[in-house]
Amino acid sequence: MSVGWCLSSASSCFENRWASWLVGLPSFGWVLGRMFSLTCGRRGLDLVACGCPLSGGGCGRSRRRSAWRRSAGVRCRVSSTQNVDLPSLGPPVGVKPLVSGTGPIQMSSLLEAVSNDLQQLNKNLKSLVGSENPVLVSAAEQIFGAGGKRLRPALVFLVSRATSQIAGLEELTIQHQRLAEIIEMIHTASLIHDDVLDESEMRRGKATIHQLYGTRVAVLAGDFMFAQSSWYLANLENIEVIKLISQVIKDFASGEIKQASSLFNCDVTLEEYLLKSYYKTASLIAASTKAAAIFSGVSSSLCEQMYEYGKNLGLSFQVVDDILDFTQSAEQLGKPAGSDLAKGNLTAPVIFALEKEPRIRDIIDSEFSEDGSLDTAIHLVIECGGIKRAQDLAKEKGDLAIQNLQCLPQCEFRSSLEGVVKYNLERID
Repeated sequence: MSVGWCLSSASSCFENRWASWLVGLPSFGWVLGRMFSLTCGRRGLDLVACGCPLSGGGCGRSRRRSAWRRSAGVRCRVSSTQNVDLPSLGPPVGVKPLVSGTGPIQMSSLLEAVSNDLQQLNKNLKSLVGSENPVLVSAAEQIFGAGGKRLRPALVFLVSRATSQIAGLEELTIQHQRLAEIIEMIHTASLIHDDVLDESEMRRGKATIHQLYGTRVAVLAGDFMFAQSSWYLANLENIEVIKLISQVIKDFASGEIKQASSLFNCDVTLEEYLLKSYYKTASLIAASTKAAAIFSGVSSSLCEQMYEYGKNLGLSFQVVDDILDFTQSAEQLGKPAGSDLAKGNLTAPVIFALEKEPRIRDIIDSEFSEDGSLDTAIHLVIECGGIKRAQDLAKEKGDLAIQNLQCLPQCEFRSSLEGVVKYNLERID
């Protein structure tokens, strides 16, 4: 079955839309795994066959979603060969709360320490994408040029330079530089696919790729960028890093499946939400910061602390983004406010609010069938303290990320890494 055939019949059917995406998104990771005969022992998460209706059937998407959720034995399951070591939900022990600065933190100031690295990265990205297919290249350049802070490659450079000082390296290696480029390509590819899955019309205030070029081109553009990044990843010739980054692609797929199988499910737990957030957001950040330390040649314990920093930072970022979905306007978000809740994706504020307000459950179970019910649900989430408890969760993860940096010497790069955590939390102050 080709990606093109799937896409031509998938535009109105939830199950076939998932089938086409699964053909596209994780394929490069599987091919890469076969190519190197890899079995990732990091925190491997294996998808288990579950009988989910990924093909066939009719449309009527909202009703089918409810049947999928509520029918016994018809849920996707994700089992782990090793436990994903998510932080505990209790308050961190021995971690000092973050101290607010004298004024708002500017991301541009935080990244000034690696500004030259980022400028070179921007120049290299277009050449890495290649020029074989003008349509796919145009689609990729559209999202590269849609703004964004290049946060993930910036974190790679900051960790690379901080750990290189420990290792006595005078300058970054070509592996450090190429790693940052690969991470940005993988992130960009995942955004293209996410927008297709979510049927998003806007990304960073601009039209999404599938709105401009159609679903077929969008999926193929994402596949193309995944394939290009896999080639450059293989050429790094570091088996530990190859395993680490390849696992991220698997995590992307696991996260999307977990999200799709729990839409409008008011029984989703905070632990399940954090695991999904790890798969979809924190996994890539954690893998990239650890890989940067690996290329610096520092100790395994320090590499693991950089992994934990990326994981906790990624979780904090995801919780903050989920809070802003309730508290910011569509103009500020670059997408409709409350869009996650409208689609049945229940995030931390909703999970907390459900513990106190039973009316929210009734509204969600109805899938917002009544006029004004979505606005009512948003109001109840805010009114009963869901936002406040989610803010506390984001700060807890941020405090843990700061603690993970204590193994680094005091320098401008460590200060910037700490500043990224504080910048994220300032978005909800």
